[in-house]
Amino acid sequence: MRGIGRRVAHIVHGGDVILLSGPLGAGKTTFAQGLGSGLGITAPIVSPTFTIARQLNGRFHDGTAAKLIHVDAYRLGSTAYLPGEDVNSRLLDELESLGLDEELEDPSEDSVVLMEWGEQMAVALASTRLVIAIDRPEALSVGRGDNSAQTDDELSSDGVRTVSITGVGSGWVTRVRRLTIEGAEKTDV
Repeated sequence: MRGIGRRVAHIVHGGDVILLSGPLGAGKTTFAQGLGSGLGITAPIVSPTFTIARQLNGRFHDGTAAKLIHVDAYRLGSTAYLPGEDVNSRLLDELESLGLDEELEDPSEDSVVLMEWGEQMAVALASTRLVIAIDRPEALSVGRGDNSAQTDDELSSDGVRTVSITGVGSGWVTRVRRLTIEGAEKTDV
């Protein structure tokens, strides 16, 4: 996941929004660490679950200053709507209260917004974005501690991940194809 993140760092530009989805333990934060490493960020990159958003400074591949805004939307998108409010209005209100609405609607030329758990916000996000969906294997069996195994549908943090990368909006087709040239095994455009 770190390697994919580093490769994606070579194709991002200022103003990009990256939507990162996948179940718990799929490797979203590990991907973010690779993206940060590829952007030359030396500060630790940890899940911003409780802080909601973190801003980290680095450099784009061409050497210009980069600002990574790492957002964890897991706690956003409550269903406590006001009368007449719909899901999109509620999400935009939450983003505005956090000061993230402007960065998502019109990211600055030196920033990249990376949003984990943002799939419920896709409509509220910029019309142009990179969507990275990470899937992980389900456990075939779960040990019970008595040397027997129980078949279960729990997800496992072990195993090979399946990563789908989809560019939404103009400009992404060429950049996503560059990932294929640089070694990604599967790219959806």
